[in-house]
Amino acid sequence: MPPPPMDEFARIDQLLKPLTEGAAEALDLLDDAALLPAGGGEEYVITKDALVEGRHVLAGTPPEILAQKALRTNLSDLAAMGADPEFYLLALALGREQDDAWLGRFTQALAEDQRRFGIRLIGGDSVSTTGPVTVSVTAIGRCPKGMALRRAGAQVGHQVWVSGTLGDGVLGLAGARGELADCDGAAVATLVERHNRPEPRLALGRGLRGLAGAAMDLSDGIGGDAAKLCRASGVGMELDVARFPRSRAAAAVLARHPDLEAAAWAGGDDYELLFTAAPDLGGEVRALSRRLGLAVTEIGRVVAGETAIFRVPGGGTVPLAGWTHA
Repeated sequence: MPPPPMDEFARIDQLLKPLTEGAAEALDLLDDAALLPAGGGEEYVITKDALVEGRHVLAGTPPEILAQKALRTNLSDLAAMGADPEFYLLALALGREQDDAWLGRFTQALAEDQRRFGIRLIGGDSVSTTGPVTVSVTAIGRCPKGMALRRAGAQVGHQVWVSGTLGDGVLGLAGARGELADCDGAAVATLVERHNRPEPRLALGRGLRGLAGAAMDLSDGIGGDAAKLCRASGVGMELDVARFPRSRAAAAVLARHPDLEAAAWAGGDDYELLFTAAPDLGGEVRALSRRLGLAVTEIGRVVAGETAIFRVPGGGTVPLAGWTHA
C-alpha cells in the first residue's frame, strides 16, 4: 500500500527545502517572500504566486478579475514583508478561447493596477494549453536592509493583531457560486468584490517596519495561517474568536447562515495582515491605524507552545484548520 500523501508542510520541508541548499535568501521557505541584497542599503523582496481557473477562481471568470487578483495576491505578499512594489514578471497559460480581445481586457486591467500600485512589468512567458487558464506572477519589491517583516519574530507576550475584516473572501466565493441567493444582494455583491479584488495592505506593511515582531498575509484563512506563523516563530497563540473583526456585509450573511461562521474563519482569500507587536507598542499600532484610516484589531496574544488555539465565549476552543494547497 502506498504511503499517505504528504501535507503542505511536509512537502515543503522534505521535498522543496533541500533544493535551497541552505541559501540564506530563501529564509528556509518559511516566509511570504525571499530576500536578496539590492545595494544602497536596501534588499529585494521577491515572491511568486499562481492562480488557476477552476481552483482559485471560478471557471469563466472575466479576464479583468483574473488579472487583478493574480497581481494583488502577489502584492499582498510584498505587503506582508513591508516592501514597496517595483517590478513583476508574468507567465500565462491560455487556451484558444482566450483571444486577442480577451487578452486586451486582461492587460488593460493590469495597466490600471500598475498605475494604482506603482509596479511595472519587466518580462515573462506565454504558452498555449488545453487545460485551465493559469496566471503566474513573480513580484519584486524593495525595503530597507534588515527591515523586512518576517514570520519568525513573534515572542511570548506579544499582542496579536489583524487588519481589516475576516471572512469576506470565502463568503464572497460562496456568493459568486450562487449559494447566498437568500441574502441581501448588496451585501453579497460587496463580499464577491472582496473575493475577486483583494486589497493589498502595502501602506500598513511599510508602517509596521520596526514595529511588528512578526507578520504575514492571510491567504489561506486565519486557522491555517496563524499556525504557520507559530511554526516559523517557535511559539503558540491564544486567539479570541469573539474579537475577530467582521464587515457589515459578512455579519448580514452570517446572521442568515450561522452555519458558515466556522468556514468564514477557516477559509481563505482575505489577504489581510496578521502581525504581532510588543504590548508597549500597542499605542503606536493604533496611531498607525488612525493615520492610514485602516482598522486593526487586537485578537489575542503570543504564548509558549507550538500552534494557535482559538478560544470561544465560555472558555472552550474550536479547531480551525485553514485552506490547504496539498
